[in-house]
Amino acid sequence: MENKQREQLGGNPDWMSRLPEELLDVPLWNLALPGSHDSMSFCLDVSSPVVRSESCFLRLTDRLFPCCTRPCVYRWATTQLSVLSDQCDLGVRFLDLRIARKPAGSSKLFFAHGIYTLITVKEALDELAGWLDAHPKEIVIIACSHFESLSDDDHAHLMEFILLLFRGKLCPPQETPTLRSCWSKGQQVIVSYDDQELQHPGLWNQIPYWYANSPDPKKVITYLEGQQRQGRPDGFYVTGLNLTESIFYVFLHPFQSMRRLTLNSLSLLLRWAGEQQPGPEGVNIMCCDFIGMSEFCSLVIELNYKLVDGGCRKPAASSKISAN
Repeated sequence: MENKQREQLGGNPDWMSRLPEELLDVPLWNLALPGSHDSMSFCLDVSSPVVRSESCFLRLTDRLFPCCTRPCVYRWATTQLSVLSDQCDLGVRFLDLRIARKPAGSSKLFFAHGIYTLITVKEALDELAGWLDAHPKEIVIIACSHFESLSDDDHAHLMEFILLLFRGKLCPPQETPTLRSCWSKGQQVIVSYDDQELQHPGLWNQIPYWYANSPDPKKVITYLEGQQRQGRPDGFYVTGLNLTESIFYVFLHPFQSMRRLTLNSLSLLLRWAGEQQPGPEGVNIMCCDFIGMSEFCSLVIELNYKLVDGGCRKPAASSKISAN
């Protein structure tokens, strides 16, 4: 991320450690936590093939016209712009990691969103581990999902790597994590693993993710409000502010991009987000695309102060919304 953009938006690298005393014993699933949707999509490889889980039509088009298909997929599948450490500096505390094995090549695991990434899982998680060492009172939730073309051995090696890399920093699913309890035990990482057949006692089950599957921000808000009326899940859950395009939509808008679509909708989505409140009946993790292009993180962090003194106390970060 450019230094000028970082200075303009301001950062929140240690916001958890600065929350008021009244919030230190609140379960983390009752706090508002900023998250990034498809966190690794900033490094998609435009030369890679379309992933196998995509539609037959898209994969056939990719085989016949890769010089047209892949740049188009790249424009629509890119939803973030910066590495994980920069995202965490902005305040992100939930990372959406969609893991994949490429159809040919080495045994290294990558990430995928439409197409595969340039950065490996090991490289990304090593970077995150270094960031956590530099910010010992910050807690990050890692959601591992999708597992495109992974074998049982790949799963076993991936879980072994995660458990070894984070060691004593892992918070087990048997606990109710709060900031104070995690600090007292040196815990900084909660890992959810979205595979019901390959669970490990140190890893959490899948975290529910509410998403509207629509490119229309008004429909996204309508969907989220409908979900809220039915009641939130127990424990962690995600409110997705991200838009979703279909193949049909992309073909009707071949020269647009997810970036343009998102920026045109951010003001409405962030205005709705700013009206929310965390707590047992409220929002928890809130995910957005292009988190570095607005003050999304600061806005979500500020929601926590509604739990303190009737919301009278405010954090230092600005809540001004910008979609420029």
